[in-house]
Amino acid sequence: QVQLVESGGGLAQPGGSLRLSCAASGIIFRIYDMYWYRQAPGKQRELVAGITAEGRTNYADSVKGRFTISRDNAKNTVYLQLNSLKPEDTAVYYCNTGGTGGSYWGQGTQVTVSS
Repeated sequence: QVQLVESGGGLAQPGGSLRLSCAASGIIFRIYDMYWYRQAPGKQRELVAGITAEGRTNYADSVKGRFTISRDNAKNTVYLQLNSLKPEDTAVYYCNTGGTGGSYWGQGTQVTVSS
């Protein structure tokens, strides 16, 4: 059974930082591309960042230069470092992966940016 468990969300001030983690189980983690999405109230879920099994990364334009995705295959964990946070980064952040067997999502972790 595939499980993705996010953690690390919380309240941050504008300009602050948070580090999100997503621990995966039930998959051969090192061969999977991993993604972070977010969904703000009243908005569609959007792709924030992705990292391939080989370690190549890509980012939404809105977070380039502020967020960093990384992975630790020994810990079956993908991370999202959020720096220079803005109020518009407020959303539930979801971890995602998938392949021919289907698409898998975590339960999400809330990030709120407010003074």
